[in-house]
Amino acid sequence: MIKKVSKSKSGLNGCINIPSDKSISHRAVILGGIANGVTIVKNFSSGKDPHSSLSIMRALGVNIEQIDASTLKIVSNGRLNKPQKNLDCGNSGTTMRLLSGVLAGQSFSSVLVGDKSLSNRPMKRVIEPLSLMGAKIESVENHAPLTIWGGNLNAITYNSPIASAQVKSCLLLAGLYADGETLIDEPFLSRNHSELMLEYFGADICAKGTSVKIKKSQLQGTVINVCGDISSAAYFIVAGLIVPNSDLILKNVGLNPTRTGILDVAKRMGGDIQILSQQTISGELCGDIRVKTSELRGCEISSEIIPRLIDEIPIIAVLATQAQGETIIKGAQDLRNKESDRISAIVTELRKLGADVEEFPDGLRISGQTRLKGDCELDVYNDHRLAMSLYVAGLVCDKEVAIRAFEWVSISFPEFESLFGQIQAN
Repeated sequence: MIKKVSKSKSGLNGCINIPSDKSISHRAVILGGIANGVTIVKNFSSGKDPHSSLSIMRALGVNIEQIDASTLKIVSNGRLNKPQKNLDCGNSGTTMRLLSGVLAGQSFSSVLVGDKSLSNRPMKRVIEPLSLMGAKIESVENHAPLTIWGGNLNAITYNSPIASAQVKSCLLLAGLYADGETLIDEPFLSRNHSELMLEYFGADICAKGTSVKIKKSQLQGTVINVCGDISSAAYFIVAGLIVPNSDLILKNVGLNPTRTGILDVAKRMGGDIQILSQQTISGELCGDIRVKTSELRGCEISSEIIPRLIDEIPIIAVLATQAQGETIIKGAQDLRNKESDRISAIVTELRKLGADVEEFPDGLRISGQTRLKGDCELDVYNDHRLAMSLYVAGLVCDKEVAIRAFEWVSISFPEFESLFGQIQAN
């Protein structure tokens, strides 16, 4: 599917509801599936990735009923059954890495598979610590498919070489089944949705600074309201800042401090951003955000904040093209291990538009302010975040751009086009 995007001539205006958080949706359906009793998940994501987790939990014998378009009723006795076939994670790294931890604690074997993109992503980061806990995992040179023989896990203390919520969550889930106390320490604090939700489900867990420890626990069913996804909101935040004459209100956005790096960077660059209201729902902070067109300046983004905005770096690169001066991003080498090599991909595509961008092994430099020319075809590298970032870039290009394979957006954000159509119509 080729998507053509033209310059926005009248600004972006209006109030929209941001769709539900993908990361929280994954965790809600997985924890609900291993909890004892009934769990209700409200505002479950419509993205393909969380539905990969949903399908696998069903394949593991969990009774999950779709009450309406966004509400799930999960009934479980806390135990999983041996699957009858391979468990397909699709394009979802979160599904594969988190469920590796769950399956490592089961008394049966299982096989996790994924699409071509996911099969090229590194799994050594979870295979090694799970093996230290006693799981036996067979892989193809540390890539999927993963065959996991679980059971009889022992707790470990693990000093993670990278700040990764997926690695941390994998080990916490394995720790639910391990004898003793499992402790994970990171170099920087990554997103903490798993810690918050495990506590909400009744796990014996304690987090302090960059460390978190968990003991063997039986979770209990509960009600989870999933807030809006700040990673999805990021495209509207950037569009609102760079498209002239824009004034947007984004409703029900997750404001978990481990995820709000995009807000910190945008404000540091001079962005006019207001938090209009805040409340805590199902253990997560959320609220409404107002964004207005702003005069922006470049800034430096270094390694300590990267875990708080790792998914937003492609759209931050677009933002930086419209800021005066240099923006330098460092310590983001793990971007090369995402659905695409996001550093190389965003540099290549922004250069097609006329941006002044330089690639580093662990990041990039963007010099602005640049008039993006358009009048070209752009590639998304089978990467939903690249597709959405390039769409936003197209809104400030002098001439129309054509984005190839735009259908990858549905992996995380099926409502993306309709919501942008709504605020452009306003």
